[in-house]
Amino acid sequence: MNPQYKKGVLELCVLSLLKRRDYYGYELSEYLANHIRIAVGTVYPILRKLKNDGLLTTYLQEESGGPPRKYYSLTSSGHKQFEKDRADYLTFARTVEELLEDGHHDEK
Repeated sequence: MNPQYKKGVLELCVLSLLKRRDYYGYELSEYLANHIRIAVGTVYPILRKLKNDGLLTTYLQEESGGPPRKYYSLTSSGHKQFEKDRADYLTFARTVEELLEDGHHDEK
């Protein structure tokens, strides 16, 4: 798959997963790497950007037998941004799908 397709939606995918529940960085990275086939390290710059933009917050949680893990959670701004970006993306995706369908082009 063209890497540019993935690059354009990774931020939205991160927000979508974090809307469902909190994740620690590696867990989130591994999930996306397995489903979208990206390098695990690709997600960390996105998490940093989203946190700097005020869309995510972090907290440490102790794990039994291991070091504390940094969990990421959506802020209220993050929830709002996800809903806006989701609507924008779905509209865009429907438009692209219509353009790609045979016989559905307006002839001028």
